Amino acid sequence: MSPIELNKRQDEILEIVKGNGPITGEQIAERLSLTRATLRPDLAILTMAGFLDARPRVGYFYSGKKTGQAVIDSMMNMKVKDFQSIPVVVSENISVYDAICQMFLEDVGTLFVVDKNAYLTGVLSRKDLLRTSIGNQDLHNIPVHIIMTRMPNIAFCLKTDGLIQAANKLIERQIDALPVVIEHPDGYEVIGRLTKTNITRAFLSLADNHDL
Repeated sequence: MSPIELNKRQDEILEIVKGNGPITGEQIAERLSLTRATLRPDLAILTMAGFLDARPRVGYFYSGKKTGQAVIDSMMNMKVKDFQSIPVVVSENISVYDAICQMFLEDVGTLFVVDKNAYLTGVLSRKDLLRTSIGNQDLHNIPVHIIMTRMPNIAFCLKTDGLIQAANKLIERQIDALPVVIEHPDGYEVIGRLTKTNITRAFLSLADNHDL
């Protein structure tokens, strides 16, 4: 038995999708002689409840799932590789001044520091650079490896990690970004970055896919 009571129109929508899926919202509305806007609340309820699944540019499928299980499944299947962005890396020998310039030019909040073999050795945050900037120190003469957070105190993720697992690391460590790495025998190669913005976009895409 369904955990929610569907109205007559919602039952009609389910029957249409069962027999004709995948089918777009516009096509469903046309069959019911209604507008897409009129159907939007019904489609949202059926999707959130797990009766329907939705795919962008494809349409609605009948899933038969209940209590939002379809949304939960989609969330659990999200991977870092699907939402990571391009990393901004700097050499461990550049100065704090150059790192500050690089951070502003790239418009990022975190820089990943690599050695001569391009392996991850440290992370620089806005706080690290701001803390060093206070006072009368010559920022041109301070290399970033002196102030960066070093391995093994760096949280990172793999491209195959689940997005929820990575999001938990961001929250637990109270940081803005994770380096996405490939593990090699001699170190970690940085291939991406995962930020709070990436996480937000991921869950917005989840809402779009399920017409929430």
